Amino acid sequence: MKLEVVMPKMGESLQEGTITKWLKSVGDKIERDEMILEISTDKVDTEVPAPNEGTLVEILAQEGDTVEVGSVIAYIETDASAAAAAPKQEIKEEAPKQEEAAPAPAASGGNLVDLVMPKMGESLQEGTITKWLKQVGDKVERDEMVLEISTDKVDTEVPSPVEGILAEILVQEGETVEVGAVIGKMSSGDAPVKAAAPAAAKQESKPAATPSAPTQTSQAQVSAPVSGGTYDIPTRDGEDFFSPLVRKIAEENKVSLEELKQINGSGVGGRVSKNDLMNYLDNRGAAPAQAPAAQPKAQAQQTSTPAQPKAAPAPAPAAHGDDVEVIPMDRVRQLIADHMVYSKQTSPHVTSVAEADVTNIVNFRNKFKDEFMKREGFKLTFTPFFAQAAIEGLKKFPMVNVSVDGKNILRHKRINLGVATALDDGNLIVPVIKSAEALNITGLARSVNDLAGRARSKRLDPNDIQGGTFTITNVGTFGTLFGTPIINQPQVAIFGIGAIQKRPVVKQVDGMDVIVPRDMVYVSLTYDHRVVDGMLAGQTLKAIVDALENMNEKTISI
Repeated sequence: MKLEVVMPKMGESLQEGTITKWLKSVGDKIERDEMILEISTDKVDTEVPAPNEGTLVEILAQEGDTVEVGSVIAYIETDASAAAAAPKQEIKEEAPKQEEAAPAPAASGGNLVDLVMPKMGESLQEGTITKWLKQVGDKVERDEMVLEISTDKVDTEVPSPVEGILAEILVQEGETVEVGAVIGKMSSGDAPVKAAAPAAAKQESKPAATPSAPTQTSQAQVSAPVSGGTYDIPTRDGEDFFSPLVRKIAEENKVSLEELKQINGSGVGGRVSKNDLMNYLDNRGAAPAQAPAAQPKAQAQQTSTPAQPKAAPAPAPAAHGDDVEVIPMDRVRQLIADHMVYSKQTSPHVTSVAEADVTNIVNFRNKFKDEFMKREGFKLTFTPFFAQAAIEGLKKFPMVNVSVDGKNILRHKRINLGVATALDDGNLIVPVIKSAEALNITGLARSVNDLAGRARSKRLDPNDIQGGTFTITNVGTFGTLFGTPIINQPQVAIFGIGAIQKRPVVKQVDGMDVIVPRDMVYVSLTYDHRVVDGMLAGQTLKAIVDALENMNEKTISI
């Protein structure tokens, strides 16, 4: 079977990509999900994995070529005997043009193509299936959306790699599986279509956990013996989180839950990563497995997050009584909760508050908002003005535009500005304006409007919420005067904007104190005291206030 490799769609607005490097040559044998080429788009550089195991038999687009999304760029032969006959050769100097070289899809005659859980970001190892958009037996076009998935960073839809019929669903809605796991099968010809088998699917994805299911495990479950028996490692045990990949490796190597809990995790919040577990297994034979009694010592050695006491088993819902409604946290709320706790445990938070006179900004917006709406098609809000002021402050004091990596400080040359955005369901997400220092008020307004709109319609790309270096959040939307927001890790500061209020203010006019009505706002800077001291924070906040108060019709450019 000859399988197409197509230029992937890396974002809603992206229509093309450039091939920067082929990692494999014609004739090379390739494993499924092995990276075969590098591509570059307007938003991100990334690697493209092989959709199936086989041999690279033909390359249609060369390094440096820019091709449309969905265009066939290569062929992989999945039939080993046929692939063996393909001579290994270097990439041709001149590839035939795609419209001439791309034959009709050869996937026919009952060929089954795997649907796999896609890798949506460098740090993501798993995803949750939230909804199947197609049912077994439905005809599907190539690149037509088949299902919706949810990851730690973004919710998105997964397209079909081929035209055909959805032949089998292996993983049900609500289940979480590791990246690269087969979640369904597409029939590109006359292959038999199997009815959905929820029981079999659940058995195959045993380590998965439903997001809304209780996260704690009874004492009887966690006290399994260290050797022998069935290993059923839960997703979460108290404060410890274990990904499907880690659980799978642990079960294959007979690593008990108690052993897992003693491994020093290097991931976010001290989570145990694949590398942590593999390092543990490499050294496991050198010493006997630690008994549960050694657990406090192992916890004390962890440096990524302080050891926390294990939570007691959750009480039965009936204990709350009839006058209490129990509302399970949804997946996004659980992630936000984990991230907030991790940030507080990681950074010593300090908040400084200042007051700014934004009368000139209010007058400017009132004067030009109708003209702006007519020209741009969306409202001019106050957010881009505060974003511009924050950027000016960071330009003067770049040591606030940093992050911490162990004992190193990483100073970022670009200002990637995160803008906290409230979603319709009450949750929060922080899309990022990349290289915000290069934009004026209108450019910032366009970016804020675009990202907020796509966030609320669940059309953000993983790249849209990664790489932020500094965040702003408007806590005054509902009238709050000021707040002390939590730092968005791994950043070291967050700028809070309170409600704008018209108040009597004492001003000096011709050397005399005069009480005048002015539009005033409290602004705050919450910072990581590990690397940002009070003086630097105060200087940065003053620079932001000065930038706000110096904005007027002569200095603002839209």
